[in-house]
Amino acid sequence: MAAFESDDATAGEVMVNADLAMYAAKTAGRDRVVVYTASEARRARAVAKLTWAQRIQDALDRDRFVLHLQPILELATGRIKHGELLLRMKGDRGKLIAPGAFLPAAERFGLIHAIDRWVVGRAIQLVAETMERVPRVGINLSGESIVGDPHLLTMIEHELQRSSVDPSKLIFEVTETAAIANMPEATRFARGLTDLGCSLALDDFGTGFGSFYYLKHLPVSYVKLDGEFIQNLPRSEVDEHMVEAIVGVSQALGIKTVAESVADEETIGMLQKHRVDYAQGYYVGKPAPLGVALAQPGWISQSQSGSML
Repeated sequence: MAAFESDDATAGEVMVNADLAMYAAKTAGRDRVVVYTASEARRARAVAKLTWAQRIQDALDRDRFVLHLQPILELATGRIKHGELLLRMKGDRGKLIAPGAFLPAAERFGLIHAIDRWVVGRAIQLVAETMERVPRVGINLSGESIVGDPHLLTMIEHELQRSSVDPSKLIFEVTETAAIANMPEATRFARGLTDLGCSLALDDFGTGFGSFYYLKHLPVSYVKLDGEFIQNLPRSEVDEHMVEAIVGVSQALGIKTVAESVADEETIGMLQKHRVDYAQGYYVGKPAPLGVALAQPGWISQSQSGSML
């Protein structure tokens, strides 16, 4: 429980205070009411942080992370020719926890490098196990690992050699804001990936300042248009102009475009109108375990597709 204590309190602040009181109630044994106080808030914050650090380390130690595959639709053919591997953490009683809940804590407590290394190793293992069934997969990497883990490229190279996976099957996805944070390191990493034969995708494209500048300097194969421009596309002339501009520049540079957060058929039609290459979102398909995802209709195998896009 949290009360309005002054006229200056915002709704957001009161909700945060109530959330901290909830943490304190859970820590004290549940089935009770805790009234927010500053001292309780400090204790609740400390407990919450410690709990997440322990849960993340436990997930690493006990292999409690999983990767789910979300299909990505090629708009020109209506076929699914690649997908994105998305990280989940196994919680209590089998509940899956989305990355937004634990990755910020992983970055604060220095565990993000270990998570990214697990993701790379497991993703390449999954591709090796399915070989001909998955033409290409996207693999997300944090900005912290790109600029702070000098051995990550070597690890990727080693895993590729060990598994005999075709590197052209791997698309490493980096958020635009992560690339902006340290351009020299991001450029070094991107060139290292392309030297290995992998591809680079710039995720959440359009959210950073000077987006087109980065396309000029990074060896990018894909840009993923941020959902901010896609969710209201059929009803927003501004979003339509933004999509048209991004696609125009990308095509001139030989870069493929992927629209995120696609939610309906009307949006698909708009994306086709503006010559976007791929669509991703719940309307196309939800993330699912690899076997379940590949059983969905529309997938085309590498052997069916012939030469890769």
